Amino acid sequence: MRTLLPSHTPATVTTAARRRHVIHCAGKRSDSFSIGSSISDWQSSCAILSSKVVSQEQSDSLISAVNNNGAGISDLNLVPFNNNNKSKKPLSISDLSPAPMHGSNLRVAYQGVPGAYSEAAAGKAYPNCQAIPCDQFEVAFQAVELWIADRAVLPVENSLGGSIHRNYDLLLRHRLHIVGEVQLPVHHCLMALPGVRKEFLTRVISHPQGLAQCEHTLTKLGLNVAREAVDDTAGAAEFIAANNIRDTAAIASARAAEIYGLEILEDGIQDDASNVTRFVMLAREPIIPRTDRPFKTSIVFAHEKGTCVLFKVLSAFAFRNISLTKIESRPNHNVPIRLVDEANVGTAKHFEYMFYIDFEASMAEARAQNALAEVQEFTSFLRVLGSYPMDMTSWSPSSSSSSSSSTFSL
Repeated sequence: MRTLLPSHTPATVTTAARRRHVIHCAGKRSDSFSIGSSISDWQSSCAILSSKVVSQEQSDSLISAVNNNGAGISDLNLVPFNNNNKSKKPLSISDLSPAPMHGSNLRVAYQGVPGAYSEAAAGKAYPNCQAIPCDQFEVAFQAVELWIADRAVLPVENSLGGSIHRNYDLLLRHRLHIVGEVQLPVHHCLMALPGVRKEFLTRVISHPQGLAQCEHTLTKLGLNVAREAVDDTAGAAEFIAANNIRDTAAIASARAAEIYGLEILEDGIQDDASNVTRFVMLAREPIIPRTDRPFKTSIVFAHEKGTCVLFKVLSAFAFRNISLTKIESRPNHNVPIRLVDEANVGTAKHFEYMFYIDFEASMAEARAQNALAEVQEFTSFLRVLGSYPMDMTSWSPSSSSSSSSSTFSL
């Protein structure tokens, strides 16, 4: 069985003039560190992290932010190490102890800027948490891995736009665990600077999923506009407001319009009122599966013996009456193509895939354990991404996504 290790890309810390805190991705560095398993390794790594942050920030008067948009050292709970100041000390194990499991003290990383739907999902899963915006999904993973955040929220599929393939690849690349899910109704608005009229628009910008979810409505509105994709929905609203662009509208949430001072031209422009995005919550450690409430388990596997293996894998669940809620295939980046012919000498080309499956059962149940034991016999790689409570909260299709009423908590 092959083991895929995560790819760490440390985040750097610089200063920013803006009040908004956003973690940004930095390029790969040869001096990246990994945290060991022993106490001495933990202490050494803590000291290295602390000293690196301070050395990078001395030129910025020790007022740090992450890649021009981040939080200060005090916000990151990093203790500066200074040989000339005996009262300061490196981070200790107690400094890096996990936050309480309830949402009020958790730091939750999400991709986007304030007003993004991922921020709303974080608030629904962990009410009153400290939401930490990141400029890329990759950075949200790194924020948890580097102990800057306790959780990360990751959108994986939408009822209209389908799967978010990039994030499935990130789940495999990193070693974080899925500890929960949130299904968030998405309520899109068309917004522009105050005083701008729809007939004068030449462009509409939003996240690719936002554009896809409003495609037919934009056509019905009769807008002769170019449609351009940007990193996130709220970021589109922020871009228009920051640059005073009067010929462009954004598709984003009503909260984004409020935050960035834009005027809503059309409300509820998603093609279907039942527009829901599913988010998963990620942590450094898995949770203990239970049987006293509905659980869902996510796995990923690969095989090397042809398509009939997939049938055998699915049968392992069907025979035990385990319902599958999701199956997704992604290219196997380690072995993207397999060459084989009738004589098995390598002339015919077959694409190799990783398969992601969600099923309704807890890993605490014997039937789930037996199913995976059987699956393992047919696969060359199998990994449990997480076994976690299903989001059973009710929602109204007409409600705004800014609602955060939920009893879901981990």
